[in-house]
Amino acid sequence: MNKTIIININGIVFHIEEDAYDVLKLYMTDVKRHFSNSADSLEITTDIENRIAEMFNETLTSQNKQVIVEADVKLIIEQMGTVEDFEFAENDEKATGTPPYTFNTERRRLFRDPDDHLISGVAAGIANYFDIPTVWIRLAFAISFAFAGSGFILYVILWIVVPKAITRADRMAMKGEKQDLKGFKKNFEDEMTIVKENLSNFHREARPFVYKVRDFLGDFLSHLGTFLKTAWRFIGKLIVVCVLLFFVGISILLIVGVVALVAFGNADILRHISPFNIINHEITLVFLIGGFLVMAIPLFMVIILLIGFLFKRATFSRSIGVPLLCIWLASLCLVIYYGAQTSAEFREGAKLSKTINIKPTANNTYYLQLNDSKYLTSADSARLKINERFGGMIILDDDFNGNDMDSPSPVRIEIEKSDVQQPVLIESFSARGHNDDDALTNARNISYRFIQKDSVLKFDRNLERLNNTKWRGQELYITLKVPMNAKLIIDGKLDRNINNLDLWGCQRSNSPANQAGVVYFIASGGPQCQIDTVKAKADSTKKAKADSLNNIDHENQ
Repeated sequence: MNKTIIININGIVFHIEEDAYDVLKLYMTDVKRHFSNSADSLEITTDIENRIAEMFNETLTSQNKQVIVEADVKLIIEQMGTVEDFEFAENDEKATGTPPYTFNTERRRLFRDPDDHLISGVAAGIANYFDIPTVWIRLAFAISFAFAGSGFILYVILWIVVPKAITRADRMAMKGEKQDLKGFKKNFEDEMTIVKENLSNFHREARPFVYKVRDFLGDFLSHLGTFLKTAWRFIGKLIVVCVLLFFVGISILLIVGVVALVAFGNADILRHISPFNIINHEITLVFLIGGFLVMAIPLFMVIILLIGFLFKRATFSRSIGVPLLCIWLASLCLVIYYGAQTSAEFREGAKLSKTINIKPTANNTYYLQLNDSKYLTSADSARLKINERFGGMIILDDDFNGNDMDSPSPVRIEIEKSDVQQPVLIESFSARGHNDDDALTNARNISYRFIQKDSVLKFDRNLERLNNTKWRGQELYITLKVPMNAKLIIDGKLDRNINNLDLWGCQRSNSPANQAGVVYFIASGGPQCQIDTVKAKADSTKKAKADSLNNIDHENQ
């Protein structure tokens, strides 16, 4: 059995064996004797006692025991260092005249620095932990304030969570200084040196607060400017690289497009693509090359200038720039000339109208369908030998899903109620030209097929231009006037052509859908979707039940 006594180290009570106490007492007596000649021996020895108390607490907690034994005291003395070793190191330093170089190998701990703070010491504590200048941490917080106040929120959280370095041991742990006898003395001497420097610079520190703020702002703005200048160089080059890649991509697409169009043959392809379908076929290739140069030369110059900016080299000389500028101006004049010449052919407009009487049906029912057979002129039929090669077969017009690139807009159809019993179809042709005569000729050269076979009315999706007429705004509006109480069954493929009816919405209201088409009847107010009354009643009942359940849920809540 060992005798245990109770000791008090700076307000902290410990249970310690008598042998261990004797060793500790002897060690502290030597420490106090050694620092007795120092200016603030009491402060140094108090800090050492506080550190020993912390180490005792850590030992008891880690080993889950209540009494300090002799081995614990000897281990702590070994970590703190003995007075004899410390005195030997001091004598050696005095003999050589130079202090031995030591590395800080202690693990740093995060504290708020009370000695270097503007608000709470969070930024200084983080700077000490990572061993970097404090100004960079403060600058990072200042910049992060601009991002939805995230920097302010993070600063407040750290202010609450991170403890403040109160004792000398905390401040030493914050800076990664070894907490032994030598470390405590060195830290104290450094503090005294700082105090002396502060006293020598008292005249500067005693200046009015406004001057201190001015100096801080000047220092802060100087560091901010250096940071932004460095960051902007990197960000600027990154932006230039992105812009360069964008322009290179556009250039590649432009070159590939022009090569593909020329390779496929401008006579058959370009005359059906806007804007080449509105210019004379004889100058299509010239217009294409001119337009390519107008776009390609500025792209080429921008790419070269961006490359020169990235690599700090002059990439353009007058011998290269002047010829390119002349070629670009010539191409621009060419495009403007032919563009103005073509736009003059849209100066005047003309309209023609044609009325077709539709044969009434016995049951007053009409089927409106899309005519998907391809339109061929007599010359095309003879050239392709339709009767010989495709006898009994129908050539379908299904290119581009019914969209003709040569016709910017499909034929528009409107269905109205007729005031008479005879259904009629009114076709309104419109076109533009250099003068009235040209406009009328272009409108007259519009061909459109409408076919009635008994109760079936077939419509082409697009109009056709005869005699190789260039596109001059040719459009066709069709008005189908049907008498009262007539029934229309409309093919869903005509949804893009019929303007005043919502075929898709009507078909959705009737499920399952009618296989023949969407059903409309002509009422006094015009065409009306025929709704399945059984389905409508079922939908209404279902909606009423859903509303009732929602009301019950709200009442229960």
